[in-house]
Amino acid sequence: MEHGMIRPPQLKAGDTVGITAPASCGDREGILRASAVLERLGLKVRIGETLSLKHGYLAGEDEVRAAELNAMFADDEIRAVFCARGGYGSGRIAPLLDYEAIRANPKIFWGYSDITFLHAAIGRRAGLITFHGAMLVCLAEGEPHPVTLEGFGQLFEPKLLRVGREDAPLAALVGGTAYGRLAGGNLTLLASTLGTPYEIDTRGRIVLLEDIGEEPYRLDRMLNQLQQAGKLSAAAGFLIGDFRDCGPVKRRESFTAAEVIAHYIRAAGRPALSGLPIGHSVPHFAVPLGALLKVDGDEGTAQWLEPGVRP
Repeated sequence: MEHGMIRPPQLKAGDTVGITAPASCGDREGILRASAVLERLGLKVRIGETLSLKHGYLAGEDEVRAAELNAMFADDEIRAVFCARGGYGSGRIAPLLDYEAIRANPKIFWGYSDITFLHAAIGRRAGLITFHGAMLVCLAEGEPHPVTLEGFGQLFEPKLLRVGREDAPLAALVGGTAYGRLAGGNLTLLASTLGTPYEIDTRGRIVLLEDIGEEPYRLDRMLNQLQQAGKLSAAAGFLIGDFRDCGPVKRRESFTAAEVIAHYIRAAGRPALSGLPIGHSVPHFAVPLGALLKVDGDEGTAQWLEPGVRP
């Protein structure tokens, strides 16, 4: 393992897991129904108070949301922390988290979208492998897709994940082979980390990108910012996830989202696969951020070389 990278312990039947809302407030009743999915996996669920709180568009004040997340990491009975939903607000609590305590009490941390900011912060400050996976609000929308459910299996035993063209319509934006630890997530949130103490580190990393509801010119702006900050050229390779509802609305004359992404990724010249069902998609392929993987643009495969959890 690279110095500082920590794999959390795997889950087992009977373990207690916590559900917290570090960003926006959500549908408490829907999330409670969705928690039954975790219970079917043999887990005991503890619901955080933030699921009942509202402070503008946030699930309680910053200090309250941060305190609950800190408390869940410090509680020896809680073996994993699942985020209820994204929305907005994760970045506001990053300065309030106890990264030394998180590092000393490594456990599974799971979420995506706005939670990307916390993935970047925890990965950089605590060195913990975290999980980019479907949140409880996603599981509340009906019976989850089998592939989405299958993603939770990697939390119960060390698994070497693999995705290929037989699993998804993958396309190579750039051929070749790259090795590196996975970093990234939601493009909007990655751009928002720049210039902060939690700035995404892409050096020698395979960078995951996904987003939702951003017009092509906005994607262009954010990718241009990452490019000029040296974040794209520093990467070893790229995984391009789902860019849902990212068509032009305001501007009649426009590139497509795919054209914008291809422009910047090809300019970076690093092996890159697009078309992965990662992000605001159904199904949602869950992946361990910080774990080592190989991307083969020629074969059209992404193969993890180490699991996200330890026995």
